[in-house]
Amino acid sequence: MRVFASDRHRAHAPQHEIESSGLQDPFEHPGRADSIRAALDADDRFDVIEPPVSGTMSITSVHDAGLVRFLETAWSEYQRDVGARHDVVPDVFAVGGLREGMGDGVEPKRVAARLGWWCFETTTPLTEGTYDAACSAADAAVAAASAVMGGERTAYALCRPPGHHATRSLYGGYCFFNNAAIAAQHLVDAGAGRVTVLDVDYHHGNGTQQLLYDRGDVQFVSLHADPDRAYPYHTGFADETGAGAGRGTNLNLPLDAGVADEEYLDVLGRACEAIDAFDPAAVVVSLGVDTFVGDPMCDLALTTDGFERCGRAVGALGRPMVVVQEGGYAVSELGENVRRWLLGAAADIRPLPSEPSR
Repeated sequence: MRVFASDRHRAHAPQHEIESSGLQDPFEHPGRADSIRAALDADDRFDVIEPPVSGTMSITSVHDAGLVRFLETAWSEYQRDVGARHDVVPDVFAVGGLREGMGDGVEPKRVAARLGWWCFETTTPLTEGTYDAACSAADAAVAAASAVMGGERTAYALCRPPGHHATRSLYGGYCFFNNAAIAAQHLVDAGAGRVTVLDVDYHHGNGTQQLLYDRGDVQFVSLHADPDRAYPYHTGFADETGAGAGRGTNLNLPLDAGVADEEYLDVLGRACEAIDAFDPAAVVVSLGVDTFVGDPMCDLALTTDGFERCGRAVGALGRPMVVVQEGGYAVSELGENVRRWLLGAAADIRPLPSEPSR
């Protein structure tokens, strides 16, 4: 299996994050991707490749160009205008109630104020290398999608930072650019036709849902912890089913605490039935393995064997697959959990009908 991974991810290395009203060591750090890379490098069934630089056109195919411009320069502007900081986070967020009844407002001029215009929460600091790292994750997603369009049955993008919380015009939730949506759009633009994004991260992919909510050509299916108790709290409910041309193409399957392999596989079976009914030409998987029983962010109970079974269930759809990495914070087990999911998934995937087998 082709794996697209770049050491450029290490440029995004926050020292702290603000969560639960406290300052703590970041859960999302370079060691996550290094753990996955080590596990895949040790298995000769995986061919690890540096993705080519794809530029920002693929990013702006789904994101506001203003977000891209901001992330490119914000950290250096902050150092110049505010002061030397390793990690940069907003002080004030541009939530709707601030200007209720007074119009939408415009992007502020000062970088300290613009942070809260483009970011929606506190756990996602900018560092000096964040922009390049986020671009490298998008590069990996585009390269994996291109490989599948070129005839590969499946390809994996070791994306770090992850992406599924990033909306069209906001970053947050450790995510800057939405790698899954970028991959899906690349497939559509390359002629794949209908595409499904299947999100199996512990947390609801609010950004992917927002980007796809009114689209009829890209389905979004998500298994995640019930937002009544889990981040991002405001999205991921079962009654969110799409709008306009996308009505009926959005399926959320919230999970109770304590769900383990067998129950999870039952719900995943429902997701796969919905995907089959949509009949996409290809599937993009937002692969979060933070559903693991030992994950520090998780109250589910999937096992390493369970991940391989989950991969096999998705692979049994028999559709070309682009897998992009999302969460997973039990670092010592992370690489093996990803490796096993990928091995399970690879068994039954067929190439795109218009492309020759390899």
